[in-house]
Amino acid sequence: MVAMLDSFVVFVDSGPSVTCGFMAQHQPAVVPDFSKGDGLIPAIAQDADTGEVLMLAYMNAESYAETLAHGRAVYFSRGRNQLWRKGEESGHVQEVLAVLVDCDGDTILLKVHQRGAACHQGYRSCFFRQVTPSGLEVVAERVFDPAHVYVSGEKA
Repeated sequence: MVAMLDSFVVFVDSGPSVTCGFMAQHQPAVVPDFSKGDGLIPAIAQDADTGEVLMLAYMNAESYAETLAHGRAVYFSRGRNQLWRKGEESGHVQEVLAVLVDCDGDTILLKVHQRGAACHQGYRSCFFRQVTPSGLEVVAERVFDPAHVYVSGEKA
């Protein structure tokens, strides 16, 4: 099933129907199965142009619905136990172009345009370290200094 939501496409596979925000005015979409993983399922952010994997976070039904309604990535922070609107503090937002759900309905893939860096440690991708025989090796360059971006000490 494919649902057109504003300027992006949502590809969905299985799960119960839901309507919210923008979707209430349009065709209801099928959503992922949030009953798996105690209401949280993995969400992978991937650069829509290059295919680079930027980060892994978690979504609950509320963050998923807000992402669909506004076209910007919203996750659920397990550490803070609240919604995490990516880039809210740093300005490094993720504009969502497509949402895909895996065959089991328990993992989300967001194809995004990343403004700035995805990683709170200052790298474009959270996957900036490679495992080598001598240990972890940094294989990317920092694009910003976290000390100059996160004044409250919390990532966003």
